[in-house]
This record gives sequence, C-alpha cells and structure tokens, in this order.
Amino acid sequence: MKKLNGIETQVKVLVIGSGAAGLNAALQLFYRGIDEILIITEGLSKGTSINTGSDKQTYYKLSLCGDALDSPAEMAESYFSGGGIHGDLALVESALSVQAFSHLVQLGVPFPTDAYGQFIGYKTDYDDRQRATSIGPYTSKKMCECLSSAVTQREIPIRECCEAISLLVENISEKKQIYGAIILNENNDFEVIFADYVIFAVGGPGGLYRDSVYPLVHSGAIGLALMAGAKARNLQESQFGLASTKFRWNVSGTYMQVIPRVISTAQDGVSDVREFLLDGFSKESECYSNLFLKGYQWPFDARKVPDGSSLIDLLVYHEQHVRGRRVFLDYRENPKNFDFEGLSTQAFEYLSKSKALFGAPIDRLEKMNPKAVEIYLQNGIDLHLEPLEIAVCAQHNNGGLAGDLWWESENIKNLYPIGEVNGSHGVARPGGAALNAGQVGGFRAASMIAYREKLRNETSKRLKKQRGNLAIEEIKEIQKWMDQGKSSLTDSSVVLSSLQKRMSIHGGFFRELDELFSAKMNAWKLVDEVFAKGMRLNPDQTAKDLFCIRQLCFAHAVYLDSIHFCTASGVGSRGSALITGLGGQEIHALFPEIWKKQTENQKYQEYVLESEFINQVMHHEWIKRREIPNEPSWFERDWAAFRNDEIFEE
Repeated sequence: MKKLNGIETQVKVLVIGSGAAGLNAALQLFYRGIDEILIITEGLSKGTSINTGSDKQTYYKLSLCGDALDSPAEMAESYFSGGGIHGDLALVESALSVQAFSHLVQLGVPFPTDAYGQFIGYKTDYDDRQRATSIGPYTSKKMCECLSSAVTQREIPIRECCEAISLLVENISEKKQIYGAIILNENNDFEVIFADYVIFAVGGPGGLYRDSVYPLVHSGAIGLALMAGAKARNLQESQFGLASTKFRWNVSGTYMQVIPRVISTAQDGVSDVREFLLDGFSKESECYSNLFLKGYQWPFDARKVPDGSSLIDLLVYHEQHVRGRRVFLDYRENPKNFDFEGLSTQAFEYLSKSKALFGAPIDRLEKMNPKAVEIYLQNGIDLHLEPLEIAVCAQHNNGGLAGDLWWESENIKNLYPIGEVNGSHGVARPGGAALNAGQVGGFRAASMIAYREKLRNETSKRLKKQRGNLAIEEIKEIQKWMDQGKSSLTDSSVVLSSLQKRMSIHGGFFRELDELFSAKMNAWKLVDEVFAKGMRLNPDQTAKDLFCIRQLCFAHAVYLDSIHFCTASGVGSRGSALITGLGGQEIHALFPEIWKKQTENQKYQEYVLESEFINQVMHHEWIKRREIPNEPSWFERDWAAFRNDEIFEE
C-alpha cells in the first residue's frame, strides 16, 4: 500500500466490506501471493455476516457423510431446478463447496462430525439432500471471527470507520473499467483509493426495507455499483420470512417446530388478544401442522399458497396491514385445543424423536434448542415472560450484480462483486447456499486476479495521471452536491423513511400489480429530487449517513423498476413473491377481493433478468439461462488446460 499524499492511496486490490465474503477474498489473494491488499469497512463488528443467524444457521455444501450418492453435477441441479439461474454458476458453487468448506474447518469453524470424522448433515429449504450443516445460531458470526483472526495474523491491512461513497470507473474501449473508489475515511475526510482491482463485498440491500431482518448496523451499498452503471441480475428475486422485530432475528426452524401460540392484539400490544390463524384453516390440527412446517419451509413460497405453510405468512400480513393489529408468538402456553395426537405424521414423529411431546412451547424449545432461547435473553427478551412481536420481513436478495464465471462484473472490468451483492442465485435457492456462495466468490475472484497479475507488465501497473484528474473532478461534484444540501428542504431522514416504506409495501413479498407502476415512478421522482437538490443532514447524522441514504435512494428506484418490469412481463407469482390482482386464483375468502394470486408463467424459469442504467435510462432484458455444463472430463486434456492457464481464457 502506497500513500501518495494526504488524500490519495494506491493499492493493488481494494476490498470493500469485511463480512465473511470479503475477509475470505483477502485471504485467498494473500495465499496466491498478491500483496498491497487493503480492506476498508464501516466496522468489523458491523455487517450482516457477523450479526445474523437463526435457530440453526445453515451452511450448504456437497454431502460428506453416509452412503448417499452426491456429486457437483447433482448439487448444481438442486440450484438449477429452482429456476432463473445460470447452470455454469450453479456448477461452480457446487464444485468449490468442499474446498471452501474445508478452508473454514482449517481456520477453526467447528462444523460437527460423527465419531468417524464424517461431517454430518440435514435437509434444508428447497433441497431433500442432507447437504446442510450448522454450528448453531451463529454460524456466519463464527466464520467471520475465524476469518478475521486469519487476516490479522497475516497482517493484511484493515481500515475501519471508512465509507465508500463513489466507485471510480472509466470507459476502456467497449468495456468500462474500475480504478478505485472515493471514500469518507476514519477522519471524515474525502480520500481517493486507486486500485487495479476492486472486490465489492458490501452485502445485501439491508437498508432498503422498513420490514427487515437485516441487522440495523447494515445498510448495504449496491447502489454505488448501480450508479456506476454495473449490470444487475434478478433484482426482483428476494427472500422474505417471519422474523422478530424488537430484536431482528429469523423465527425459523425450532422456533416454529415447537408450535407456539400465534396471537394478535390491539395496537397497545396487550388488549383484545386473538388466535387469528384459526380463521384461515378449517381444522385446528391443520393449522398447527402447517405452523410446524414453517420451521422447515421458513421462506415465504408462492407455491405454498393457498394450500400450504405460506398461508401463515399471508394471515400475519393481513392481520397487520388490513386489520391494523400487532402479531406475536407466545411460547408461554399451547395454542387453543392443542393436541399432539392431532398433528401430521411428520410433525408428531419429529417431536417424538426429539423427546419433546410435552409441556408448553417454551418447554419444548428449551429441550430441543436451548440456545434459541438464550439468544433472545441476551438481547433483553425473556420468552418465558413475554410474547415475541413478528412480521414478514426482507431477509436476502437472491439477485444482485451480474458476475461472470469468475465473479467479475459482466460490464465493468476488474470489479468483482462477491457475497450477497452478487446475483448468482435464481428464483429459489437451498437454505444455506448464500454462505457457500460468498466463500466460493472469494476463491474465484482471487484466482482470476492472480492470473491477470501474471500477464501484466510494469507499465500497466503505474497510476495514470488522467485517473487522478477524473477523481478530483468527481470529488468536486460530490462536494457541490453536499453544499446544495445545506439549504435543501429535503430531509434525509424523511427520504430514508419514504424509500424503506415504499420498498416494504410494493417491493416486498406481497406485490399488487396495479400499484407497481406508480411506486416505480414515485421512486424515480424522489431520486431526481435528491440528486438535483441534495439532502439536509439532521443533527444526529454524519456525512456518511448522507451518502448511504443517497445510494439507497438510487438503489430502491432500480429495484422497483426491475420488479415492475418483471411483473409487467407476466411472470406471475413465484419464489418469495406473491403477485396479486383481479382475475387470478382466490387465496382465501377471508382476504380482500383484489388478493387474487397471479399464476406463474413457467417459461420464465428458463430466463434471468438483466438490468442496467444506461444514459440516465433503465434497460431490462430477459436472457436465456445457460445450461449446466455436462462435457465429460478427460484427465490428460483438462490437466493440460489447467497447467497452461487455459481455464481462465474466455
């Protein structure tokens, strides 16, 4: 790392973000002999990876236990069958899953084994294989801790309290190329970091939603890349599920399998208590068996409506947004007329094998997963004493920036989006696949960067003066925008509240076709206002908050534009999005007339949606997805291709 002067730094690789994906990428670069690496981050204790989990947070990889047959091709098919995903990317994530997993084990992540050393597994969402594994509620947190320790031991520089506010991109022939970023550094000063390569590991769009289970300390920064013109893929495909709101945490797995009492109250949170789920089912036993299934089938799934466990998500949403009530999980007593014998065979046998056919839900939770109770106690909520307020919340974006086979941006050279910000997933993904994808991305990006470094000559490594001039001009424009904001009538807090509300209402799991166009237009109107007139800072905000809200504002317009295009294309209800409107399938007599499910058009399973902001206009295009490669391997031929670096050639 070279300090050029007070406001400029030159590095070989700039890593933006310090979650599990970014930390691993830095390590993989180090292992491959790449020096001059710099990680910038808001803070090692911030971000999604180190602050999230569930009852049993899942890591997905190839089966490494028992006699079940498995292969990279079989695992890739599990991804591919979810729809809307490129087959070659699915194969890469499958093939590298063991290598990525083994690296974490080597660093000290205590994934469980049996007495023979086999890594034991279980079934997860959207997959019937036992590929999933876990170390408990904080799998990704432990991953971050082990990765961070390894980065520190290798003395890879990390600068905290730094916020990237602009990506520096220039046009090189037919393809753009990144050459660094402008940041607000630890002293709140502008700083230019010139880099030959940028690994963009900023996580998912946590700050976009009002109803969100992303940690409050994580906002995401995909808007920076979208503003720079990076191509996106499948932004419309997100994952939503029930989560607690006072402390943001997924109420999946055991939280539902113990079959808590689900109640709603008046707005005071105390009076007029009702067990409203019973309105949606003909039998109590049917209701409670589906509630159990929410543990296995935690993400909202349009296929499980009207028949299936996702009806529960809709009943919760209806209770809150139509009836205007608050919803809670109450573990202190069993639901009305609860009877173990009335449960489905699957639910009864699961509880029986878990030796949990007794007591109240809290007793069963303590028996089956005591850490699930401890997590809330550590965050000021005692499930023995109080109910847990919940909502259907945004949890993960299956889409993101469009990366190629090596996780490089498809239209900006040397920019590598990895982790959740990379849109490698399709409509539905196996639970835990995101953690694997984030690790695999670091392997791929580091491998390509190391290959490119071997080919470069010394002249091409020098900092170009013209880039410095371009960066200075960018800073002048940013400063001008900030100065405008000092007298602006636009309140930054109001902008944030407005965009988050709009995303949750129109870009969440429940999407009304007739309202999406106006939502999109209002989003772009807000963008025009913010970028033309600036925003006024509130006393409790910093300049870093201002730039975060600016990129979130732009991102929310791009997301809604993509969602509207997808919906207007006639894709229908799929994945974790229910599209409603007149003329569809009735879901339940309880719901409003317009709540008719629009049927999925299966043809779009074979396509991915690409979106790009070009010359101030959004462009969208459906692209036929690539099949899973199935060319038979031949060792001598493929070994030669590996030795000669032909695997990196386009």
